[in-house]
Amino acid sequence: MSKRIAVLVSGGGTNLQALIDAQARGELSGGEIAVVVSSEPGVFALERARRANIPSLVLSPAGCPSAGAYTAALTEKLQDLGIDLVVLAGFLVILTGEIIRAFPNAILNVHPSLIPAFCGEGCYGLFVHQKALAYGVKLSGATVHFVSEECDGGPIVLQKAVEVLPGDTPEALQRRIMEQCEWKLLPQAVSLFCQDRLRVEGRQVRIL
Repeated sequence: MSKRIAVLVSGGGTNLQALIDAQARGELSGGEIAVVVSSEPGVFALERARRANIPSLVLSPAGCPSAGAYTAALTEKLQDLGIDLVVLAGFLVILTGEIIRAFPNAILNVHPSLIPAFCGEGCYGLFVHQKALAYGVKLSGATVHFVSEECDGGPIVLQKAVEVLPGDTPEALQRRIMEQCEWKLLPQAVSLFCQDRLRVEGRQVRIL
């Protein structure tokens, strides 16, 4: 039985596209993208799903009285769909602990830095790369980690680094990290999960 994957998005869906392309190449061993869930209507990620003939739905936080209520509605929807793995791919809504308890060590997130650097509350999108450049690091990159109740604090599955080049802008660094790190790591981590090759032991993730 292949594992059913839900990809959660809020925008353009470049990491979703990396997963769709990996699936088309037969690289998501043991898994299939069963649904794309967007927090916003009309985003390009939904068009990517449509082109790939993947079912999608919009679940907007606008109609929910609290983050907890939104998380409960989302969790219930994912359980109804029989989802095995949840992938946060540029999903910009704060979720509460209910979804983490419902999907223990079964929610993956990709973050555009080498955690624990430049992560946590408020560190997303270009802000991450602005901070990295302001600090003067020589290497940055991306991290795929399991989601825990601590923001960007879950066990690390995979990391990949790139050099920070002289004259880099936040946009240039963001692009290099997406192309060379995020778009490679995320499909790899999803495939490992779907093959039951990830074992979480405390803070360590062993690849079997």
